[in-house]
Amino acid sequence: MKNQLIKTISIIAVLAASNLACSLVSKFLGVAPAPTGAPIQTATSLTRPNVNRNMTGDPNAPVKMVEFSDYQCPFCQEFWQQTEPKILDTYVKTGKVIFTDRSAGNWVSANIGQGSTESQDAAMAAYCAADQNKFWEMHDALFSDVLGEDAGSFTPSRLQTIAQSVGLDMNAYDSCITDGKYSKQVDLDLQDALAAKIQGTPFFVISYIPKGQTQPVSVTVDGAQPFSVFQQALDQALTAAGAP
Repeated sequence: MKNQLIKTISIIAVLAASNLACSLVSKFLGVAPAPTGAPIQTATSLTRPNVNRNMTGDPNAPVKMVEFSDYQCPFCQEFWQQTEPKILDTYVKTGKVIFTDRSAGNWVSANIGQGSTESQDAAMAAYCAADQNKFWEMHDALFSDVLGEDAGSFTPSRLQTIAQSVGLDMNAYDSCITDGKYSKQVDLDLQDALAAKIQGTPFFVISYIPKGQTQPVSVTVDGAQPFSVFQQALDQALTAAGAP
């Protein structure tokens, strides 16, 4: 029994440290859902420059950084809280990097395997908010109001309440959701993430065109790594692109 317990703890530690499948930790432990009546938190949005839907930064920046994320994933939330603000200040606001946030389809819910669609529903809600120029406000509110993985964070009624909290036109929002306007976009997000060899969320693709060349080069970063890891990757990309 003792050996089995040690083995169990080791498996969980490896999963958590690697950020490869944040949903599997909750599934393995059998984490109970949080109450869906939990109050909505007031989210404070990060300051982002040159916002265009789910992109922020100079469109002519020499380096592009795309995040494939899931609003239910605790590692994605960790990146949003601890690392994204530093990337925004150091690279995006200075015109060096344009940052794009995309979903990873129904990643967490699919890995838990209970038939939920909370991951993709939250992603579609954010894209619907983008129609009203409030993608990032919704993005920050969703991360502020996650209760756990497949824990009822993003039921239709709770998503409506979150949408109201960021000041969306609810008629337009409801129509967007009911029509499934962004279901294909969310599916495409997943397919592109898989093509880039995603193993877990968050997952990042950094691309640039080397100086003197015409074809872009891409590198990837897996998981909610420390800022220093992103700093090294972005600085190398900027140097290779011949950026000052």
